[in-house]
Amino acid sequence: MSKWNICLFRKFFIRRNAQVLEGFESRKMQEVFCYLLLHRDHSLPRETLASLLWPDTTTAQVKKSLRQALWQLQAALGSQAEVDDDRVLLVESDRVQLNSEADIWLDVAVFERAFEVIQKMPGEELDLDREQIVQEAVQLYQGPLLEGWYQDWCVYERERLQNMYLTMLDKLMCSCEARREYETGLLYGMRILCYDRARERTHRQLMRLHYFNGDRSTALRQYEQCAVAMEEELRVRPSKGTVVLYEQIQADLLDPSELAFTHPDMHIAPEVLAFPLQEILCQLTQIRIVLTDLQNQVQQNIQTLQQAVYDSAIQPKRKQ
Repeated sequence: MSKWNICLFRKFFIRRNAQVLEGFESRKMQEVFCYLLLHRDHSLPRETLASLLWPDTTTAQVKKSLRQALWQLQAALGSQAEVDDDRVLLVESDRVQLNSEADIWLDVAVFERAFEVIQKMPGEELDLDREQIVQEAVQLYQGPLLEGWYQDWCVYERERLQNMYLTMLDKLMCSCEARREYETGLLYGMRILCYDRARERTHRQLMRLHYFNGDRSTALRQYEQCAVAMEEELRVRPSKGTVVLYEQIQADLLDPSELAFTHPDMHIAPEVLAFPLQEILCQLTQIRIVLTDLQNQVQQNIQTLQQAVYDSAIQPKRKQ
């Protein structure tokens, strides 16, 4: 177990040797520390750090405020009593940074490393080992970064990490569809919509997963939820691809072997295949739906004419 255990998702939390660390009541001290943790790979000039964290303060006052916050932070961490290799912070006259040699477990760091492993890999191609890494990473996401903090730098980092989270859930959904683990994929999709209810690609995947799981009525209702959410949140209608998918499901023409516009023997990212192949698929699907309707109409006309011919043939016999 690491000497330092630090969590930034949802609420700031820190342990040292499995014991909750005291002395972190100051919000500004927490802010300095959290910023350094999120930029742990960089040595930051004091002036840059000060101007970001005290944007509306005079130069003289901001230097004093940063100096005081760093002193409080070092005291809370016990850094002044540690040997150099064990210190969490490396504080110099003009720069500050996190000590890369310190024994720290940080939830955000583990989360970001997992994202790097699968960043350029389609969800359908995740092997069991990588899928396990992603599953463990999304479990670390207990809520938005430093919930309740609204500083500009924090809002930016919160959105960046949330986008990573939603992307990893997307990939897990695709992996579940490829493995035909539809119920698990549905759970991932519902988690995504908790953060972004108008995420159209997630609604499309949920429609597919419901349908493949044998629940066509819920798949059709998912489209209605998508349309309502997009209208309320974005004032737009679902895209052509989503409408075509709805029509496929409505006509009971969706093929479970067609996995989200990819072929199992092709190692090509879905976004590469999507255009123009997705457009072609949409057009062909629409043509198939129209042809089916025409076929039904022709069959009805044939039956009507057959009945008319039959009636005209037997009518003269009745008169005789």
